Amino acid sequence: MVVPAGDSHAVERSLATALAGDGPAILPHAGVAEGLPSVVAKRVAVVVETSGSTGRPKRVELSADALLASAAASESALGGPGQWLLALPLTYIAGLNVLVRSLAAATVPVVMNGIGGRFETGHFITAAGVMHHPVRYTSLVPVQLARLMDDEAATDVLRRFDRILVGGQATPAGLIARALELGLNITRTYGSSETAGGCVYDGVPIGNTVVEIVEGRVELAGAVLAEGYLGDPGRTAAAFVERDGRRWYRTDDTGELQNGVLAIIGRVDDVIVSGGIKVSLAEVELVVRSLPGMQAAVVVAAPSAEWGQVPVVVSVLDLPLDVVRAAVGEALGREAAPQRILVVDAIPMLASGKPDRLGIASLAAQ
Repeated sequence: MVVPAGDSHAVERSLATALAGDGPAILPHAGVAEGLPSVVAKRVAVVVETSGSTGRPKRVELSADALLASAAASESALGGPGQWLLALPLTYIAGLNVLVRSLAAATVPVVMNGIGGRFETGHFITAAGVMHHPVRYTSLVPVQLARLMDDEAATDVLRRFDRILVGGQATPAGLIARALELGLNITRTYGSSETAGGCVYDGVPIGNTVVEIVEGRVELAGAVLAEGYLGDPGRTAAAFVERDGRRWYRTDDTGELQNGVLAIIGRVDDVIVSGGIKVSLAEVELVVRSLPGMQAAVVVAAPSAEWGQVPVVVSVLDLPLDVVRAAVGEALGREAAPQRILVVDAIPMLASGKPDRLGIASLAAQ
């Protein structure tokens, strides 16, 4: 059953019946959902459509067991139940999870006006003002956190939250450091629709989630795993595998485990070969973002007749190319130095708050 994502009350009602097994599976959607099968597996409670930030969108099938396992793990990691402020679209797992956690804890969520549209700090402040529970939580993406911290009144409001989950994309270290300096209770989350949302908090798996690194790729196991992709058995078989008596989700992320703490390095598909040398775009981007004013810069690959592919920086700031190349060359070697900087009025973004890397790459290729 397709439920309008803009109607939070309708989503919450239908979600409650789906989780209890008394209603059909739901797909919160902002528009017209096409190509849906008439029947889904009985164990499926929710279908979430991915953002498609680096590829075509997928429809992820989640069982009630997986969603409730995620809620239980989160509540345990946070130290107990509380009231949630919903500031994220219900088309995304991070937003939907606010409702799942609220239903599981029997608390009433506060829904911010305008979710799914342009994020307004005033709407967040107003919503926070009507929260009544002594324990307060919210979930944000980095761009929302940054905008709130740029507003003194909003920052004061953020200090009232017992925990602020930040995820959905890589969170710049500088942003986290600034939040901590301001006295905010920040927790970085890692996960995806395929894991019913965040299943790793500040690098540490929560609940019964297990993390392994297989040939550099992050793989996850546990009760939170999705059933697969709706109507796409090929993708399901490629992403979900059986190993060592467990079912694993093979992410597209590369990472390292150090003393049980997960660090994400980049994506499997972000390594290019430039002049015969492998270059990680994620590592280049990390160095570029450490430069003054370049915190929002994005690094993508562009074709080169001479080198095959080269890194290109897309930024709203026109920093001298030689400065950028020197910084990257010193940190990663001259082969990784960007070939050019493309200055834009604004970084193309998806509705989720993530950079539209496909769109950005298309710009850089022109």
